[in-house]
Amino acid sequence: MGLELTPKMVVREIMSSPVLTVSKGQTVVEAARVMERGDVGAVIVTGDGGKPVGILTERDIVRRVVSKALNPMEIRVGEVMSTPLRTVDPEVKIVDAAKIMSRYRIRRLGVVYKGELVGIVSSRDILGVTPELFEILQEKARMEPNEEPAETPSIAGYCDRCGEWSDNLKEFEGEFLCEECRLEKEEER
Repeated sequence: MGLELTPKMVVREIMSSPVLTVSKGQTVVEAARVMERGDVGAVIVTGDGGKPVGILTERDIVRRVVSKALNPMEIRVGEVMSTPLRTVDPEVKIVDAAKIMSRYRIRRLGVVYKGELVGIVSSRDILGVTPELFEILQEKARMEPNEEPAETPSIAGYCDRCGEWSDNLKEFEGEFLCEECRLEKEEER
């Protein structure tokens, strides 16, 4: 199945599915084994009825178990998981998912459709398609130079000029720039 890259790509196109889950009553060791077998850095934690209630990441294990010298064979996932589980709909634009991750300072979002967990999307998934999205947007800008530019919607990513992450990148003279670099470039004119 080919991936058609467009500036309006949605989470469904890049999410991982099915999602690996563990119950909040399992031990951290059991969860770590699921993560190792699945070669993933996180698992969704389910509660009663199999509904997602949180997420357990490698970072949670290091910060909340290993660094405190707790026994991972005795600690239950529900005691150290991160909550709440932030989720998005599969039809949410990738840019919007990246903004949510940035706002909450998280790296993964559960993907929920009609109340059911259908996938997970990570910052790594988004970064995997970001360069292609920028190329598409830049090519489109070059192909339509005579059109009166409408207000360009902002996107999240790395500024082409300073290299810093911004949630407010806008296309300016063929580059995607943060607000500060756009102002500097306008002053240079």
